[in-house]
Formats: sequence, C-alpha cells, structure tokens
Amino acid sequence: MSNPLYDALFAPHEDKSTPFLHLADGSTITHGAFLNEVGQTANALRALGVKPGDRVAVHVAKSPQALALYAACVKSGAVFLPLNTAYTPRELEYFVGDSGAALFVCDPSEADDLQAIAGETGGVLKTLGGDGKGSLTDVVATQPIDFETCERGADDLAALLYTSGTTGRSKGAMLTHKNLLSNAEALVETWRFTSDDVLLHALPIFHSHGLFVATNIMLLAGGSMIFLPKFDAEIVLDRLPDATTMMGVPTFYTRLLDDPRFTKDLVGHMRLFISGSAPLLAETHKQFEERTGHKILERYGMTETSMSTSNPYDGERRAGTVGLPLPGVEAKICDAETCDEIPTGEIGVLWVRGPHVFKGYWQMPEKTREELMEDGWFITGDLALIDERGYIHIVGRGKDLIISGGYNIYPKEIELFLDAIPGVKESAVIGAPHPDFGESVVAVLVPETDASLDTSEIEALVRRDLAGFKRPRRIEIVDALPRNTMGKVQKNQLRETFADSFQTAAS
Repeated sequence: MSNPLYDALFAPHEDKSTPFLHLADGSTITHGAFLNEVGQTANALRALGVKPGDRVAVHVAKSPQALALYAACVKSGAVFLPLNTAYTPRELEYFVGDSGAALFVCDPSEADDLQAIAGETGGVLKTLGGDGKGSLTDVVATQPIDFETCERGADDLAALLYTSGTTGRSKGAMLTHKNLLSNAEALVETWRFTSDDVLLHALPIFHSHGLFVATNIMLLAGGSMIFLPKFDAEIVLDRLPDATTMMGVPTFYTRLLDDPRFTKDLVGHMRLFISGSAPLLAETHKQFEERTGHKILERYGMTETSMSTSNPYDGERRAGTVGLPLPGVEAKICDAETCDEIPTGEIGVLWVRGPHVFKGYWQMPEKTREELMEDGWFITGDLALIDERGYIHIVGRGKDLIISGGYNIYPKEIELFLDAIPGVKESAVIGAPHPDFGESVVAVLVPETDASLDTSEIEALVRRDLAGFKRPRRIEIVDALPRNTMGKVQKNQLRETFADSFQTAAS
C-alpha cells in the first residue's frame, strides 16, 4: 500500500543495521531497531483506538521514543500534533480541544494536571518521559513489531502544527505527506546531504526545525544523528568532532562563539553549519567565519511552509539575506494593499508557492482564504525585498511578530492575557534587541484609573500561565500608550523607547 512519507523516509531502513541515533550516553540505535519500535508503537496506537486521520497530541521531552511516536503516526495514518514543552495547562487545553485529539501523550509528571483536558475531547491520556518510560511505553512493550503500513495519499494530512495568530486564537496549519516529503527532497538536494553525513541534532523535536527539517532530511538521506536532549555547549563541543553537519538557531552559534574552545581546529572537518528560525546578525556571520573559516548557511521558512528559501551550498552565502527559493518553490514580492507584484528591490509582502505550502488552517476556512490563494500562492505576512541577484531579504515582520531564541511570539496573544488582569487598562507587547536570544519580550502596561499595579504579582501570573519563551522579561508601567491620529498604538515609538532594555541587564 502507498504511504508517501513512510515509503520515502522510513521503509528503506527496515531491518538495516546502519547507525541512526547516537545518544548522549554513548549508545547507538540502528535504523532497523528504531523501525522495530516504530512498528510496535503503531500497534500501540491502534490498540488505544487511534484510527487513520485521528490527531495524536504530544507534549513530551525529546527522546528516541518520542521520535518513534512521530514515525508510528505516519505509518498508521494518524496526524502528528507536536506541542511545545513549555506550554502550560491553560495553553494546552486549547490545542488539544481544538484539534479533537484522540490521544494525548504527556510527561508522567503532568498526568494529574492534564487528565481533564484529554477527557474533555473524549481522548485517551498516556505518558512518556524523557527517559523513554511511561504508560505509553508499557503499552508499546506488549505489541508485536509487524504492522501493515496504512495507505495514505499525497494530500492526506501527516501533521498539524499550531501557529499563534494576531487575534490571539492559534491556527492549526495542516501539513500533508506531499508538503513534508517535497520539502525534505528539496533540502537534501540543496544542502547535499548523503548517507555519510552525521548531523549534530540539539534542536527540540516539537518544532518544525528539529523534526521536519533536521530529522526528515537525515531519514531521506540515510545518514545518522547525534541526538542530544537539548543544546548544552559543553556537550556540543565534545561531540562536534564526531559530526559532519549541524543545524541550529542563532543562539546556538553565539554561545559557541563565547567559548574559546570553539576553534577552527575543532570544526575543520565539518561540512556545513545551518542556521534558521530567527535572523542571524551580520556580526555573528562575520565572527563565525573569522573564528572557524566556515560561512553559516542561513535559510527561511514558516510553520505553514517548512523551508522556502536558502542561501546556496555553492556560491555566495550573503549575510543579511535568506538566499534563493528552493527547487520547486516560487517567490514574489507584492504590494500589501493591491496584492500586485512590485519591482525588484522594492519592499513589500513576501508570497511563496510550491508543493511545500500547507493545505490550510484547521477548521478555519475564512482564515485560509485570506492567506492561501486559490492558485496556490501563500501570503507570508513578512516584509521583504528581492535584490537584483534574486536573493531575498526579510526586512521586517508583519503582525508585529517577535522571534526570541528561534521561537515565534505573537504580541496579541500576550496582550489579551495581560489585559484580563485586574487593574490593567490596556497593554502593548513589543520585542527589544537581546544579545543572546535576538529579541526578548517587553510588556508596557497602562493601569486603570486609581489602580496600582504590582509588577511582582503580574510576573507571578505570567510564570503560571504563559510558556517561558512568551513571558515578558521586562514590565513597564506608563500613563498612556503613544497613538496616531487614528488611535492606533505606535509600537515603533515603544520599540525606540525600550530598545536598550536588555543591553545591560540579563533577561
């Protein structure tokens, strides 16, 4: 039976003794052993009542077992829904409820707090810890290895990824087998990955970067991964000599540059360093090349599209740009109001089209029609220009998006939360430059008349109910927000006022 994603990424490795995952403890899992666990996990999903097309929501730490769960969803025809491990119960309630997940997998320590969330959708709750243990693992252990791969079409859903919206309601981007497979194929070709590559993988796998870019590429190429639970500079420096390639966010590279042991000799054998998920400063590009002799390859993507552009493997990697459209991808710059394409070198909104563009937003047909045109063009919302050589420059981010440490943060979601706090009249959330994370969050609050706001109490609420990467690292109280004659808050003025928020103080 045909299953595009499984047939291309996983099936070729069944029964093979080639290395796949090199773990932090020094052990290695072969492709064949991994696929045996995938078969058992697929049988476990079936035993738990998960049917083809059902959503499986996953809020767990990175582990080989978590990766096997993704593969098992592909094999059994389920839709994989990874969730940021920093999300709080308040946030998870929306994602699980909106998706109607048939199975919700969480860390064992969270089970008591999250049982009710799974129950509200009629779903089953199982656990999986970072150590690979949990109630799901117990079910997997009782299952046979053999599982007949479920038939899927190219346009069937493989994953559902939620991306915050400026209205505060998160949107579920529906990604198909064709979307994910075509993107992996384009990236393997563009970045020249082969079965000889060993990727240092320190990214989370709840995010498209670590899962659908890094992992899918290595599966398609047949190489192996040094599969680390998280980025730890000490461990990364120790394992780099065993790698040929590395993918990371800018924070990874700035932290490595801070360590004098990160030298040209240490990485002289490396083939490629790739950065994404947030803009890489030109100064970081320069320092990295001076220190190592390597030019970091920067690329651009979104939740709805995975990767759309990349600087070239051969040819000039231009700092400050995200390169050229990938094979099979089209890009153009359009006027924000008229939607007409504008001339080379002028700034407008970036539109992209190709087999990697998502199917639409889950249960949001109107929002889908607003951003995904009938002829396949997707309006990214990012402000950009295409220069005379075809390189794309992202010059601003629509919708006031903040990118901190590689994570997308939409101010409106945080503003809605802050506005609901007693005593807060209104709020404005902005990003300010941060030396480590690229940007970090500043919240500017206006109190109700005669109200007194206690920032320590607000910080406690934020810690309880917002994921760590969304939390304001600085809270300012002002009498009024700056506005234009139409009453719109002038966030550009706030960004100027608080631009130095994190230059002298740690976040």
